[in-house]
Amino acid sequence: MRDDGNMERVYVGSAFDDDEKPLKQWLNLPYANRHGLITGATGTGKTVSLQILAEGLSDAGVPVFAADVKGDLAGLSQAGEPKDFLLKRAEKIGFDDYDFRDFPVIFWDLFGEQGHPVRTTISEMGPLALSRLMGLTEAQEGALNIAFRIADEEGLLLLDLKDLRALLKDLAERGSRLTTEYGNVDRRTIGAIQRRLVVLEEQGAEEFFGEPALDIRDFMRTTRDGRGYINILAADKLMQSPQLYATFLLWLLSELFEELPEVGDPDKPKLVFFFDEAHLLFEDAPKGLVDKIEQVVKLIRSKGVGVYFVTQNPLDVPDDVLAQLGNRVQHALRAYTPREQKAVRAAAETFRQNPKFDTEEAITQLGVGEALVSTLEKKGVPSMVQRTLIRPPSSRMGPITEEERRKVIRNSPVYGLYDDPEDRISAYETLKKRAEERAEAEARAREEEERRKAEEKAAKEAARSSRSSSRRMSTTERFIKSMAGSIGTQLGRAVIRGILGSLLRR
Repeated sequence: MRDDGNMERVYVGSAFDDDEKPLKQWLNLPYANRHGLITGATGTGKTVSLQILAEGLSDAGVPVFAADVKGDLAGLSQAGEPKDFLLKRAEKIGFDDYDFRDFPVIFWDLFGEQGHPVRTTISEMGPLALSRLMGLTEAQEGALNIAFRIADEEGLLLLDLKDLRALLKDLAERGSRLTTEYGNVDRRTIGAIQRRLVVLEEQGAEEFFGEPALDIRDFMRTTRDGRGYINILAADKLMQSPQLYATFLLWLLSELFEELPEVGDPDKPKLVFFFDEAHLLFEDAPKGLVDKIEQVVKLIRSKGVGVYFVTQNPLDVPDDVLAQLGNRVQHALRAYTPREQKAVRAAAETFRQNPKFDTEEAITQLGVGEALVSTLEKKGVPSMVQRTLIRPPSSRMGPITEEERRKVIRNSPVYGLYDDPEDRISAYETLKKRAEERAEAEARAREEEERRKAEEKAAKEAARSSRSSSRRMSTTERFIKSMAGSIGTQLGRAVIRGILGSLLRR
């Protein structure tokens, strides 16, 4: 059994007792895989909370993944500067061993501009995830499943979007021949799927689907001195493509769930994810996609993976997901509108109440860098909520320069593994070759048919010509015979007249 008395912890910040002595608040690593939530209005300190948790997890040997929406998290790769307000905060909360240093970072970017490219293949995504992602109907999902089935049976590799488009086009062209074996494949259904693919393509999905595909183990690296790498996804441009962002996150969680073995509740997580702007995962998302995210979040804990959602409003997260989030960092919320007041009440009700203050009232009064914190303690019981000053980060607060980013990328342990795309022979090339061979065969067949028809026509014309010549010869012969007969008669008459005339003259 686990000895919770000696468990590793990540320092979050300090609350204060009645004598104003700091009471340190911790994220306990044995329960860090039971997910979490960081919420608060814009400018209240959510990014710093994410940053200090990433630092603490990295120091504990836990790899981290975080989407960097504003570019601020890139500062984790650089040492911070000893500014007065940071030093004063550290002194006030009793952070005696506060120092300034950088952390091991790997930059990633779905578009390959600000980090190593992240790619997966259409086959790895699979028909079910693609169907839910695109919000396909039952008939459309069935057609997509048939397409994947045919690809498997015919040995067609589905690597990128052009492979899938080519397969769907081929399916539409020979749908009538496949009906008996697979069921009805309607051209209009295929056309509807193609239109959904265009939407994904416009958001940049063509960059995401391809090779070399990401090896999920590269998100779980540690340094030689045992620190976990912090994987930072450049997401400033990605935020303009919410469907692609949701696609990526769903794939990532699903891939981890499929690849990692069951570990139950380890002494510390195998990996911790921070999903910033979490509302983009659920806002206007197809119900099937939301259901899939909820399912994966519920089950992935047993794989040793913690998932932390970062958003402005707790109501952005579905109730079924919210119920799974045991570690909470709640920054200030505004309560001017009825919806905001509802959000404050909802947030307050999720905490184990502290009799020393009114939780709902405190949420609206928190200052910048201050939060209500409740984490899981022994046996997974939530701690009593505490009004906490978040500790200052050791790394830089804010963005980095392009040169600093390039240097980190060049020194990355995955440098050169994913940077150059590959385009090997797959369904697109195979089907294109088949179509060309089919077109050539059809052209040869047409030529053969035209040659056969030409030969038949020539033979018929020759026969007609022969019959015509035969008829003309017979007429001539009759004329000659007629003439010969006529001449013979005249000659005979002349001979007779000559004989008679000779007799009469006697």
